Amino acid sequence: MFIIGITGGTGAGKTSALKALTALGAKVIDCDELYHRLIVHDNDLKSELSARFDKVLRDGAIDRKHLGKIVFNDPRALEDLNAITHKYVDAEIQRQLSDWAEQGETVAAIDAIALIESGLSKKCDITVAIFAPREARIVRIMIRDKITHEQAYARISAQKNDDFYIENSDYSLEGNYATEKEFEEVCKSFFEQILINHNLGGH
Repeated sequence: MFIIGITGGTGAGKTSALKALTALGAKVIDCDELYHRLIVHDNDLKSELSARFDKVLRDGAIDRKHLGKIVFNDPRALEDLNAITHKYVDAEIQRQLSDWAEQGETVAAIDAIALIESGLSKKCDITVAIFAPREARIVRIMIRDKITHEQAYARISAQKNDDFYIENSDYSLEGNYATEKEFEEVCKSFFEQILINHNLGGH
């Protein structure tokens, strides 16, 4: 199975890229959505987080706000959180990819902000960085998450800069378009060409 890795900061336009890939018949794994699902339903993950972080398990559920406060200003704690969660996310990704391969699927995409740092990029045949101007991203995040300019700015500032994603990816696409639909069409043309180049054009 041909695996495409999608990465880039929040608000850059990764959702448009994933919609384009889905329209082309690719199976998509959103690592952020996967993480949130596991933290609710995976008891082994919850137990491991509870053993490492004090008072994060309340009434059988992980208190994500409390967990966030613990790791926000403690790099070591954040490192431990990532090490624990990446292990479970990675196992679930591998399970899904294996299932899809058995079902005869030929193209999959993995969307992850930490695609490169987590080592997930090693699973991918190609990696694509999605980036966009900071102010455009701030506006998108404010609308999407109903937060202030300052909060959106803080979220972007806490992530890697565009250069990191671009330099560590095989390709890059700038999501600097007036509408999501417009960028989605650009992504579709780009990925169509990639699939044709890898003899997967008829997918």
